[in-house]
Amino acid sequence: MFVWIWGLCTMTQQVDFDHHSAACTADPVAYYQSFRERCPVGRTPAHGGFVYTTRYADVARIARDDDIFSSSRASTGEDRVAIVIPSGPGLEQYPIELDPPESTGYRDLINPLLTPDAVDRLRPMIARHATRVVDAFVEHGSADFVRDLTNPLPAAVTLDWLGFPEEDWARLAGPIHDIFAAPADSERARRGAEGLVHMERRIRELVRLRRAEPAADATSVLAARRRPDGTLFGEDELVSVIGLLIAGGVDTTTSLTGSVLVHLSRHPEQRQRLIDSPDLLDTATEEFLRAFAPSQSMARTARTDTEIGGCPVRAGERVLIPWVAANHDPAVFPDPAEIRLDRDATRHLSFGIGTHRCAGAHLARAMFREMITQVLTRLPDFRVLEDGLVPYPTRGNQSGWDAIPAVFSPGPRLGAESAPGTQPAFTQPVSFDAVVTRAEPVAEGVLALTLARADGGELPAWAPGAHLEFRLPSGRIRQYSLCGDPRERDRYRVAVLREENGRGGSAELHEIAREGVTVGVRGPRNHFPLVPADDYLFLAGGIGVTPILAMVRAAAREGSALRVVYGGRSRASMAFRDELVKEAGGRAELVPQDELGLPDLEAVLASAGPGTAIYCCGPAGMIAAVERVCERLGVGARLHVERFTAGDDLEAVSDPADNTAFDVHLARTGKTVHVRPDQRLIEAVREAAPGLSYDCEKGYCGACETRVLAGTPEHRDSLLTAEERAAGRTMMICVGRSSSPRLVLDL
Repeated sequence: MFVWIWGLCTMTQQVDFDHHSAACTADPVAYYQSFRERCPVGRTPAHGGFVYTTRYADVARIARDDDIFSSSRASTGEDRVAIVIPSGPGLEQYPIELDPPESTGYRDLINPLLTPDAVDRLRPMIARHATRVVDAFVEHGSADFVRDLTNPLPAAVTLDWLGFPEEDWARLAGPIHDIFAAPADSERARRGAEGLVHMERRIRELVRLRRAEPAADATSVLAARRRPDGTLFGEDELVSVIGLLIAGGVDTTTSLTGSVLVHLSRHPEQRQRLIDSPDLLDTATEEFLRAFAPSQSMARTARTDTEIGGCPVRAGERVLIPWVAANHDPAVFPDPAEIRLDRDATRHLSFGIGTHRCAGAHLARAMFREMITQVLTRLPDFRVLEDGLVPYPTRGNQSGWDAIPAVFSPGPRLGAESAPGTQPAFTQPVSFDAVVTRAEPVAEGVLALTLARADGGELPAWAPGAHLEFRLPSGRIRQYSLCGDPRERDRYRVAVLREENGRGGSAELHEIAREGVTVGVRGPRNHFPLVPADDYLFLAGGIGVTPILAMVRAAAREGSALRVVYGGRSRASMAFRDELVKEAGGRAELVPQDELGLPDLEAVLASAGPGTAIYCCGPAGMIAAVERVCERLGVGARLHVERFTAGDDLEAVSDPADNTAFDVHLARTGKTVHVRPDQRLIEAVREAAPGLSYDCEKGYCGACETRVLAGTPEHRDSLLTAEERAAGRTMMICVGRSSSPRLVLDL
């Protein structure tokens, strides 16, 4: 029962809410949506009573506010897991069950082991285990993906990384799976808790062994690391930290990967798109994390009387913060029930937010991508047997599967002899500095840039359809299609249309791009590959000609039949029009709108033969029109489109002309670094602070939030509140700068 006041229910009445109920387990997204619409914040008597939330803004605020909302067991008055509802037995987990500043030292302990660079060094090991695991069942033509892949691979990687011998892997991973999969206080949960006793004993034994005989593993690093005062971390502390690393590494990636495999079996068109465009997995990973959050919810305890979303909360009350509800809030993610492989979903909260954001996020992504890519490349026709699916009995805290039976065409083993040199099945985009060697206008408002590696080396290979990601001095991130010749490994070429009413990225690049300027880039990535075909129809609109130009060049060299239709506002606005006509060998049609009107899409598309591959890139309206006509003509399956997502609507707007140079002193390391006007703060400090924690590099995940000890930070993030900005005690160093000549950071 609840009553209404201006569209919200009051907190004086109890609400029939239970995230462990059968209704929530059957469809958590719909369950939270129903409460978000009629009672977004409420109090329930379930599980001893607690306050629940459903909106992204409320969840993010609570997770970041350690002063008011505690993660510690001490705040609950019970020696049970404090960060879930209902609480259950388990080892105390440092640092996630501590509040700052007590948690800070433990974050500093583990962060250097899990930076992007540290995880990159683990990729060959991850690939070896993935190859071995898939080899064990690939010849059979059938498998239980949970038993045979998603359980053993994360367990092997995590426990091998920590230094546990192979005979420990299954016995240590089993209890974690039981605890995550079972309702609190069930027989299975009790069995899992009993298994933790063995895990604790084995962690202690390994810590003692590594202190006596260090090896090349993470436990040796942890056992040898000292506090700022020179003392070693205690054995009990390391048991807690390593136990958390095992729990976080083993079952969460199992859950995510299983859910994605079930989804791709149900949506073979998306599976095929990932097979055709493997670079798309980089973006799709964040969308899968948003849609299939392994950790569905966590909990905090209110330290003082406060309010959430206008509703009062009493000191001592437990508060549920459901990541799954936040990830499906339409105020942040339009059409949240739809899974879009090219959605910019990096604002998801599946790794949490604030001081307790998952330190192992980069490792989790690496394991997930390797497993998914192994499946897509070695078991591409897999089919999950729906009748045999066994989901977790409750999805209140953790979502996942106990069994995912599948069949597929048998494939060959890759063999143990190749394991030592095995490379990851997926390739990581490369980040490097590029220098502008030429900047020239090629149409009205369009600037063509020629780039070379700043270090003079050879550029990464690319294929038509690929794009390059630019990381601009303001912190903005933008993608531009490569339109040069892939055979020229000493240069890249892109073209940028200045959008006066855009979000500022194109204007910034136009302002800074001149010969000799260095910009940070990442890539290339290709979400728009040119598939083999005997005949092509290319449709380009405006600046959408850039990827089409590279495709036409490649198709013409192959001797393929092709037709190009290129439209624009006027001839003067159409970049590369003469080059396109030359490359197409006279098979290009220019359609300037002020002379000829809009292209007759119906007639153009009707001319496509039964084997014609259709490619389209241009304004969103043009792409939508082409999609409608293709659907009407029954050729939608042969249409390939390129559309860059609009990016983050919460992106802070700043003028790069306002950037000034400043010095940053790192208090803990004693180093001072200089930050140039054309350089991001995080780039300047990254080498001096090798254990730096960061993730989105867009200013909204909170991973790089850093305490400011002196100076005036210039905030360009979308996470800090107005009060937090005014206080200036912390900043997001991935996008922030300094308004004062000197900044002192707690690094």
